[in-house]
Order: sequence, then C-alpha cells, then structure tokens
Amino acid sequence: MNVSYRWLSEYIDLSGIEPQRLAEMLTRGGIEIDAVPSRNLGVSKTVVGYVKHKEKHPDADKLNVCTVDAGLGEDLQIVCGAPNVAAGQKVPVALVGAKLPGDLAIKNAKLRGVESQGMICSARELGINDKLLPKELQEGILVLPADTEIGADILEVLGLNDSVLELDLTPNRSDCLSMLGVAYEASALTGRPLRLPEPEKELYPSADKTADRVSVSIEAEALCPHYAARYIKGVKIGPSPLWMQNRLIAAGIRPISNVVDITNYVMLEYGQPLHAFDAAKVAGGRIGVRLAREGETLETLDGQTRKLEPHMLLITDAEKPIALAGVMGGLNSEVTADTVDIILESARFDGGSVRKTSRQLGLRSEASARFEKEVDPSRVRGALDRAAALMGRYAEGLVTEGVAEAVVSRPEPAIVELTLDRVNRLLGTSLSSLEVKTIWSRLQFAAEETGNGAWRVTVPTRRGDMTRDVDLIEEVARLHGYDEIPTTRIEGPTTTGALTKSQAIRRELRRLLAEAGLYEAVSYSVTSPANAARFPALSGGEAAKPIPLAMPMSEERSVLRTSLLPSLVEAAAYNLSRRSGDVALFEIAGVFHSEEAALTTLPHEKPRLAFLLTGNRRTAAWNRTAEPYDFFDAKGVLESVFARLGLAESVAYEASQPAGFHPGRTAALKLRDAHGGETIGYVGQLHPDLQREYDLGDAFVAELELAPLYARADARIAYRALPRFPAMERDLAVVVDAGVAGGDLVGAIRAAAGELLESVRVFDVYTGERLGAGKKSVALALVYRHAERTLTDEEVTEAHARAVQELAQSFGAELRK
Repeated sequence: MNVSYRWLSEYIDLSGIEPQRLAEMLTRGGIEIDAVPSRNLGVSKTVVGYVKHKEKHPDADKLNVCTVDAGLGEDLQIVCGAPNVAAGQKVPVALVGAKLPGDLAIKNAKLRGVESQGMICSARELGINDKLLPKELQEGILVLPADTEIGADILEVLGLNDSVLELDLTPNRSDCLSMLGVAYEASALTGRPLRLPEPEKELYPSADKTADRVSVSIEAEALCPHYAARYIKGVKIGPSPLWMQNRLIAAGIRPISNVVDITNYVMLEYGQPLHAFDAAKVAGGRIGVRLAREGETLETLDGQTRKLEPHMLLITDAEKPIALAGVMGGLNSEVTADTVDIILESARFDGGSVRKTSRQLGLRSEASARFEKEVDPSRVRGALDRAAALMGRYAEGLVTEGVAEAVVSRPEPAIVELTLDRVNRLLGTSLSSLEVKTIWSRLQFAAEETGNGAWRVTVPTRRGDMTRDVDLIEEVARLHGYDEIPTTRIEGPTTTGALTKSQAIRRELRRLLAEAGLYEAVSYSVTSPANAARFPALSGGEAAKPIPLAMPMSEERSVLRTSLLPSLVEAAAYNLSRRSGDVALFEIAGVFHSEEAALTTLPHEKPRLAFLLTGNRRTAAWNRTAEPYDFFDAKGVLESVFARLGLAESVAYEASQPAGFHPGRTAALKLRDAHGGETIGYVGQLHPDLQREYDLGDAFVAELELAPLYARADARIAYRALPRFPAMERDLAVVVDAGVAGGDLVGAIRAAAGELLESVRVFDVYTGERLGAGKKSVALALVYRHAERTLTDEEVTEAHARAVQELAQSFGAELRK
C-alpha cells in the first residue's frame, strides 16, 4: 500500500510531523514502512507556461520555436522538438537555472542558431513514471488541463511536493489497505483528531428514484451478504481532475477517465472496491448475484474470454453475466466515452471465493486483494455514497434518490472483555485504568467499564484482527510504546528443548548414510503420473492412486509423489549425462497416499527413506580394478541402518518381485512382529527396462517406510562388556532344497540353539550334480559362548544337536557327508 503524505494530511493534521518522522512512528507502532521516497526527484524552478505561438524552426524540420508565457511578465522563446506541442497548450516549463532529475541543468542555449530560454518538459523529464499517465499523455510533452494557472509551481500542480509511505503490511492489518485505515492508525499514534469524509452532506439526489431503474437480487447468499447500487444519470465521460490523477499516480494506479478514476479513488480511500456499469448495457436494469453455470464464459475488461466454473461468483443482468464478482468487470458492460448513465456497484463478497477465482484465472488486482482480506465489511454504503457524490461533482451526473440493495446480513462489531490486571500481567507493566482507557479512546474503540478494572470493548468492523483479549493487549503495547515496556523475568514453567524421537532418528540416519559415502538429495514432491505409478506403494504392495494438483507447473510436475525412487533415478540420469556416472544418493522425505480417486479428505503423508547406488563403489587405480556396486552393497547399507536402530534381529529379507524392480534380484523387507511381520520396504536392482530408459548401468535401490521404524527403534547406544570367556565354534553343512532361503536356516538355528548361541552366519553355498537336481549345500559357522563361565563340550553338543534336528524337521535338511 502506497500512501501519499499530502493526501493523508486531509484526514489528520500532520503539521510538525515530517514524513520520515511519521514513518518512524508507524513502524514503531507495528506498521512497517519500507521506504519514504519523495515524488520530487530533483525538479526546481519549473512552472506552468502557456504556448502562445508555435513556428517551424528555420533550419530544422523537427524543431519548433515557441513563444511561451510563464507568468514572468515577459514572454520566453523556447525551442521544442516534441511533435505534440501546439499553440494554446498549458505545459511545464523549466526556466533558465532550473534543475531536472538526472542533474540536468537548464541554461540559455542556441539550437541551430535560435536562442532557447528554457525547456518545455515531458512527464519523464519531470521524473514521473509516464506508464502511469493516461495513454494520450505518454508521448511528447506533458499537456496540462486548460484551467491550470499560468506561472504556478509545477511541483504544486502535479503533486510532486509530496512523499509516499510504502507500507509493508502483515496479513492481519488489512485495515491499512485504505487511506482512512491509515488515518485511523496515524490518529491513534499521534493523538490528533480525524477529519473524515461526509458523503451524505455532498449528495444532492434528483427527483428520480433508483428503485424505478435498478433492482438487485442475491441468489448466492452465502457468498454475497450485501449488494448495493446507485443509478447516476447524464454523466459526461472525460478526464478526472488533476489532483485526483496525482493521487492515483502516487498510489501506483493509472488514471483512465473520471468515472473509473473515481471508483479507484474511493477504493483507495475507503478500502471498498467499486465497479461502474454502463446502464444501457445492463438488460432490464436487473442486477443478480449467482454462481456460474457449467460451460458459461465471460469476456472480461482485458479482452480475454474466461471459461467459468461453478464455484465462481458472477454479477448478471436479466440475460447474461456482466462481471466476475470482486475480480473484474465484463467487456459487455464497460463504461466508454459514449456512456450516459451509470449503475454504480458496491458490495461485500466472500473473501475465499474471490481469492479462489482470482488465483485460478490469474486475475489479481487491487480490488481482489481488498475483497480477499475483507478490509471493512461495513463500508459498502459509505463508499457508494462517496463515489456517487464525486461523480455528481466531477462527471456532472445526476444521482437518483435512494439505493437499490439486497442485504442478507450485516457485520457486527466484535465485543471483547478484558481486565487491567491481565493487561499488566501479560505486558509486565503497571498501567493505570485511565492510561488504558485513553488508549481505547485513541483507537476509537468503545469501552464500557464493568467494574474492578474490567472493560467490555466494542471493536469496530474495520479492525477484523481484534477477536481476543490478547489482541487488545497488543494494541495497548503498541500505543503505550514497545520501548516503554520494562524488562521483566520470564515466569512460568519452562521445558528444555530437544528433538523428538523421529527427528533424532532422521538426523542420525542422515549422519550414518553420509558417513557411508552417500550424498543427500532434495527433490520435488511433485512428479508425473507415469513416474507415480512406477513403484509399489509399500502398504499392501499396490500402486497408490495419483493425487493431481489443481494448478500444476507442468505435466511432469502434476501429481504428488507416491515414491521417492523416481526422483533419485532422474537425479542419477542427470549426473550420468554430465559424465558423473558413480552415483550414491539418498533422500529422507514424505510421500503422499490416498485411497480415493477423487479427494474428499487430505491425503496421508508418509515419511520414507530411499537410496540409489550405480556405477563404481571404488574406481580403478594402478594397483586395482574398478569395483562396481552390487546388491550386497545396498543390503549392507540397510543392515548398518537397522543395526544402528537396534533392529538387526527384527528385519527379514524375502525374495520379491515388486513393480519397477528386477524380478530376480529384489528382496522385501519384513519387520517381524507377533503376527508374522509387515512389509516396510524393498531393496534390489532396478528393472532392466527402467535402466535402459534412463541409460543407466546396473543400479541398486531401496525404499522403506520410516513410521514403523520410529515406533520400534531404540536409537540409544547400548554398551556391553568384552567377552571374558572363550567361545566354541562349530561348522555345519546341510543339503536342502534349492528354494530354501539361507535367512530361514539362520532363523531356525537361532530359535533352536538357545541363548548359548552367540552368532551364526552362512559362509558357503554350493550346487552341483553330486547333490542332485534341485538341491544345494549351505555351510554355516556357529559360535557358542556364555558370558559368565566357560562352556563344556556336552553343553555345546546338546545345543548344536537341537539346531541340526530343527533344520531336519523344518526343511528336510540332511548333513552333508
């Protein structure tokens, strides 16, 4: 919000308070001011001149010799090259000795032999952003209105002797999106009274009644609780007064015509957006507010035909849509130079509806920004009357009597109760009841004392951010002065900050994987539908339903990801295409799952860990060959993760064939529990088709759910004493069916051998004709130890025999001879 200091001075006496000082007061009061630029960028000794005569330069086709009355008592001769200069114009004239922006000094000069006693200026030469001027004034010299006083200081005429306060508002202070809102704030901070507009005293309605020409109905009552309109006859479309144009330009708005400028001016003043319809183009004079119908379109004022959706709020006449409520008017009801009668709209629209329509259509404007934040819902009538009065004065319109309106509900001021004790307790102050009551008065909040230092405060609707007692206490702090609040000790219980269990586990996993040589990747949480369906959902083993975005960046980023692996595969391919083929990446992030084809509830966000290994684990050197990654590198990374989380004995690996993985080189990760265990992830090689698609060599990947690990993990480091007694080792070789997994044999031995068994591992697997078809030999090394004593041969033999017997019973294993 850009606020003109001179304009603000109309509502409150700012004498003695310079713009920089006011900016400091507002900032200290919680309204941050980013900058206070002066509108005068270096103009001096420049006045309004009248071009009496214009003649062609005798020696230059593109130059003119002008005789100019600058109010000095004698005429000036000025050579001007602007194509639009003409006799009878009022123009800015920089006199000899003047300074212009860019350190341009004006001197007596001769141009092609003809003396020039000054310079006729364009808007750009005066430091005005000419893009904010009406289109007819953007080229050549700046032509001023015919009634401009000759000799007047151009700084005064163009409002350049002004400063602009650039407000950086937080979302809760939408009340300061209007000049009146800023004036209320300045009044509260300075303690000076306000001078507010009184449009009801400036309205002189004609005998005709608005109700005879306009009717209003609201169908979408939930989205438009109040709609009001006035009918203004006989307007004359033309430029708005120069002072109004100056204020619009200072606020960053380009003047267009008197009617349009007045609606923008009142929007800036009151914070209430308005819209003017050409009454002749509104069929039947009937204004309706309803939701769009399927397939409807509207050509908006920017010339674009918009396809409407059923959630979009429309303004209609008896036949057709004529505006997108709160966003932009329709071209079919535009005010033009031929317009005679006006229907002026002022309404209250639902902020959420305006925001959704504005974003979806890419039509964000000053008006939509104010409707979204519902600046002051009670200014509908006040702004309407103010604009009608201005149109009567500056567009020569006759305002008909009365207002056509439909009211579903009116805003009610918030009522908040609080006590002096609570104010002082929260702020650490010792304010008196009189001091706090004075602050309510400065804010213009009606405060009723209910006894014992308590108040019942009625908050005006312009301050929609005031809903609780702590909000009012913050206002007390602001106006009393943050610098005046004493330093006090913190009271109440405190807690030591710490990471949650899941946060600590994620941090430890990042450290562990980085130490293992993997690099962390951070990728988009959105992907393409094809990528989203490549890998299993882990939960149930089925592909998750893709969750489309409402407004995707592109087709490649149009759905929420259901797996982390596609992003890692893309990252590996990106590196490979840039001659970096040895890739080891991991990512810890969320994926999104839903059981619904069309969302009615929020999707589930599930934390995952995924990693990818491709290329060489160790590069070739003079004394060694390159060592490529293989399946057991990926499995080893997982084993280190599970060991760190205390789950080494709780996770089993089972052969599996999930989508996206190599059908013969993949294992499912099972987290054992009393019910057998759940699949928490997969580890294996990428499917050969995927490897070819991305031009990758052998790539090994894993992805697992973290939520089950959070629940079962014990990330604390457990210490145990070094063994004091010797171990006894026994080897065992058994012949089993080729389909029996080594991990199942290990698990059976652990269960049968009992607590004396310290470790068991597979150290050899053999297949051959001597064993017979479909058979293999598995050799295992078993280590037995007791922590408190030396084992006897009998104890070890008994435990070993139990293990052999369990293998024979469960797997039909035979000792290899």
